[in-house]
Amino acid sequence: MRELVEFLARSLVDRPDRVEVREVPVDGIVRIEIRVAEEDVGKIIGRQGRVINAIRLLAKAGAARREQRVAVEVMESGRT
Repeated sequence: MRELVEFLARSLVDRPDRVEVREVPVDGIVRIEIRVAEEDVGKIIGRQGRVINAIRLLAKAGAARREQRVAVEVMESGRT
């Protein structure tokens, strides 16, 4: 699942070298954290959150096949 989210995120941003995706297990849920450059946060979120919602939908579909629960979050990288 991490690989799918990472592929989608790198495809959407201007700075794919700054994309970091981590899977963090939290209380039976796999939290996927997407970290991107500050100027790319809007591209990952999209207008009215449509892009991030589509990414979440794909991640949840993949997780359902494995009988897992997943949450996807976008964060600013913090590096300059």
